[in-house]
Amino acid sequence: TGTMYVSRNNLYLTTPNTSFWITPLATPKEETLIYRVRLDQENIVVEADGSVQGYVLNQFSMDEYNGLFRIATTKGWGDASVNNLYVLNMSLGVVGKLEGLAQGERIYSARFMGDRGYLVTFRQIDPFFVVDLSNPLEPKVLGYLKIPGFSGYLHPYDENNIIGVGRQDNNLKLS
Repeated sequence: TGTMYVSRNNLYLTTPNTSFWITPLATPKEETLIYRVRLDQENIVVEADGSVQGYVLNQFSMDEYNGLFRIATTKGWGDASVNNLYVLNMSLGVVGKLEGLAQGERIYSARFMGDRGYLVTFRQIDPFFVVDLSNPLEPKVLGYLKIPGFSGYLHPYDENNIIGVGRQDNNLKLS
């Protein structure tokens, strides 16, 4: 596996699709494979599998909320890269998505809190996106703020505030 996220009842295992390494003529899909494993006291059961476009950064780029799994990914490299946010049901089928955020940048940090998702992308200036997930079938950007430097970690402070930890001009940055 590449990255995992654990909720109270489920373990999500993700891995980049590496099938093109086995078949040299295959075109890379640039996708993340996802497996949902139900956890209970007596059994560990793989219940679902699915995939999304792009690659996940880390466990903070994933979340389970109100019976849905949310994941943020980056697809492509350099000027062709784009960032995506997907909402999946418990069968790991995509039910909502927001694709094509911040072309030419990649996700440096992500965090989900209730009905909101927070993404920091980076190339030279650090856009901080706030995504409304109250309607999981239609995620939308509420707004964004361009901040010098970048945040590599987002931490929830309370319902309306989030702390970003990163770097600017080779110095530690807290915002």
